[in-house]
Amino acid sequence: MKLTLEGRTALVTGANGGLGSHFARTLAKAGARVAVTARRLDSLRAVQEAIEGAGGRAVPVELDVTDPASVARAFEQAAAALGPITVLVNNAGIAVTKPLVDHTEDDWRQVIEVNLNGAWRVAQAAARHMVKHGQGGSIVNIASILGLRVSAQVPSYAASKAALIQLTKAMALELARHGIRVNALAPGYVETGINREFFASGAGQALIKRLPQRRIGRPEELDGALLLLASDAGSYTTGAVFAVDGGHLVGAL
Repeated sequence: MKLTLEGRTALVTGANGGLGSHFARTLAKAGARVAVTARRLDSLRAVQEAIEGAGGRAVPVELDVTDPASVARAFEQAAAALGPITVLVNNAGIAVTKPLVDHTEDDWRQVIEVNLNGAWRVAQAAARHMVKHGQGGSIVNIASILGLRVSAQVPSYAASKAALIQLTKAMALELARHGIRVNALAPGYVETGINREFFASGAGQALIKRLPQRRIGRPEELDGALLLLASDAGSYTTGAVFAVDGGHLVGAL
């Protein structure tokens, strides 16, 4: 089977961010029509132009993962514009970085609301949509190796991603009979515009030296895993957690 998405419609949340934008472009290159979503439509212009400039098709859709009505509208609008959605890349997420004892109630609620509750809302909406159109589909939840192994000063983020991994397995169990696969992609440290400056610093270089491959990843190094999970090449894969981390999870403590 080939890693192709020809004739498929995909929806990507958080498509205005570094990884979200890359995921949307990767799906489009594989042949999918892509609904790129974020809270602000104007923030999606660059990714839409990049996809269409490369000959693909992208439609920007407003979607706030913290608002159930917004999520429902987004699926309706995306399907009306592009056809039934058969691939979801559930990517939207945030992090608060500060010591555990300094985390506020608002810090905790904000991260859990987006990374766990928001991912749940979108995945459930996708599942309902896929069950209704009867064509099956693939849901790819973007987790993190921090859902499998912890790091300091991101307790809410780590907890949210660990919960998302377990949610992925629960959804996979229930949705398999509908022809819907649910998997999690768990990236390690991957370079984006947001973290590039940090990884060039002394602290960032020290962290890199602790990784088995002695480097951080590039966004395109997530493409194989993403396309495997999204396409028919992964047709017998569901409930899996696919780590792409340069060996971070197996590194010595």
